[in-house]
Amino acid sequence: MIGYLFPGQGAQFSGMGKGLYDTQSAARKLFQQANDILGFNITDIMFGGTEEDLKATDVTQPAVFIHSTVAYTILSNGMPDMVAGHSLGEFSALVACGALRFEDALLLVATRAHAMQRACELNPSGMAVVLGFDDEQTKAICASIDEVVVAANFNAPGQLVISGTFKGLELATEALKTAGAKRILPLKVGGAFHSPLMLPAKEELAAAIKKTTIHNPQCPIYQNYTALPAIDPAIIKQNLIEQLTAPVLWTKSVQNMIADGAAEFVEFGPGEVLQGLIKKIDMKASVSSIS
Repeated sequence: MIGYLFPGQGAQFSGMGKGLYDTQSAARKLFQQANDILGFNITDIMFGGTEEDLKATDVTQPAVFIHSTVAYTILSNGMPDMVAGHSLGEFSALVACGALRFEDALLLVATRAHAMQRACELNPSGMAVVLGFDDEQTKAICASIDEVVVAANFNAPGQLVISGTFKGLELATEALKTAGAKRILPLKVGGAFHSPLMLPAKEELAAAIKKTTIHNPQCPIYQNYTALPAIDPAIIKQNLIEQLTAPVLWTKSVQNMIADGAAEFVEFGPGEVLQGLIKKIDMKASVSSIS
């Protein structure tokens, strides 16, 4: 069985998707459709923007979604047996399994990105990755801090991302180092994603999701909120809403996909971030990427 995977925010780079645009007429049509839906030429930023241009949440999220979804649409070889996406990537996964139309998903992504950008401006905050340290210890230390700081992304064994206010991240970093954590690296993101600081964005996103038609998927989607396969549109919608302020259970999602028969994974979109995580979760897994 084969699983298709889709990356989230952080996978972006200048020039992303340009190869597809230059060589595939069908891809050019999708990129132009995306420009029309968004009301500006996001392709100009994707193909030639600076790292700083691409870092803005309301640019990054649509850009990664568009690249991933176009790559899947143009280059995939049939329907997968299962799909999953990391955070933002869940919207690309929903297109891949037939649960969302491209245009509906892009509108949701744009709504999500704008709402999250405003939440970031309300509460200046960030994220950091904790490497080579026990996940449960990290969770406990974050819980002991008298500031907003939480475990946000369970990416792979020994790789957990924490999310919170800058003060919370500073205090958590000090406590983690005291406890023996060797490497804690700040991430180049616009705010504290998958934390309570995203609550201001949740209501707006929830309203948009509830108004959007989600169809019965053609294969199960393993969602971040539960790490379990979902096929019921009502459950998919609720999980998509909860995902915004809840941790990304990526390790468990991949483990569950493997337990359910996934023998091969293909990552669609910019970069190869998920390939590396899969190998850390299961060294025997067969993984490739298409961009």
